[in-house]
Amino acid sequence: MKNLFSKAMIIGLFAVLVSSLPLSAFAHHGWAWSTGGNIELTGTITESKLGNPHGILKVEVNGEIWTVEVGQPWRNERAGLTDEDYAPGKEIRFIGEPSSDESDRLLKAERVYINDREYELYPDRD
Repeated sequence: MKNLFSKAMIIGLFAVLVSSLPLSAFAHHGWAWSTGGNIELTGTITESKLGNPHGILKVEVNGEIWTVEVGQPWRNERAGLTDEDYAPGKEIRFIGEPSSDESDRLLKAERVYINDREYELYPDRD
């Protein structure tokens, strides 16, 4: 009986902990934070951090810095992209879903264009 009570207490404490986390901790991953529609963004990469859970680029677009999420290493590789393609100084064009909060200047890239060549990160998305 004591062992059962201990397990129930641990599960209850875990549930309280998870429910007390801010919703923003859950909202970022996936697509729920985006508008659901695509925009086009062209600029120059100023900073690149690649890896899991996804790569992050800082891209200068008309004097503003945007954060662009690109694929995980396997997704970039499958699309035909290398780390060098995301190097600072490269001009790049994206089509993807922006944050529903325009002030975030955040885009999740679905397609990447380098020198007019298309790389599909999410071929099943429009």
